[in-house]
Amino acid sequence: MSESAVLYILPGLMCDESIFTPQKAGLTDLCEVRSPHFWDFDSITAMAQHVLDSAPPRFSLAGFSMGGRVALQIMRIAPERVERLCLFDTSASPEPEGGADKRKVLVELAYKKGMAPLSAFWLPPMLAPARRDDLAFQKPIRDMLLRNTPEQHEKQIKALVERPDSRDLLGNIKCPVMIICGAQDEWSTPAQHKEMADAIPGSELVIIENAGHFVSVEQPEEFTQLMRRFMVMRAQA
Repeated sequence: MSESAVLYILPGLMCDESIFTPQKAGLTDLCEVRSPHFWDFDSITAMAQHVLDSAPPRFSLAGFSMGGRVALQIMRIAPERVERLCLFDTSASPEPEGGADKRKVLVELAYKKGMAPLSAFWLPPMLAPARRDDLAFQKPIRDMLLRNTPEQHEKQIKALVERPDSRDLLGNIKCPVMIICGAQDEWSTPAQHKEMADAIPGSELVIIENAGHFVSVEQPEEFTQLMRRFMVMRAQA
């Protein structure tokens, strides 16, 4: 492993490094994996700058869901620092019409009822149908969500609602790119990922079967192997 090889895997809404535990274990011979949390930020740009402030001059970058939006903002601010880019279960689009109102309902639920009812409502539809009633499988994810407060949740929702439209960046990305999506992701759909892949020259699109939005924990072995292949991708001459 090269001492300079660093991979930042950026987490999604209410997530932390725990959902990338299999990948951190499975990539130790290739790179150092870093996964900062964004609990106290209310801006995608501030999240991106937080990563850039701690990162080495050159690094690899993977972004999950909200983290994918942060990764794209990093590509806007400092594309020359990114060796390779992976976007998974995310999108480049701004908040859709009506999205802010739907998210406001979840913010109010967290304040009125607490994070446990919020996670019970929010998590199951994010998973593949076979996992939606599997409480044992969901427990580590729910425990992670409960490490957030309603205030932290609200800040991240604000960041998502006000996120930049990153579609204009896609055609200008020059580094190697891998795009990954769970086949049963109903939040960030395979069709949305195909649109991103079509817009990024030379990118590779991979659809993981029997997975919803949380591919890193729903299909950890397959996702880890993809991350290993991603870390040796090189730009075409």
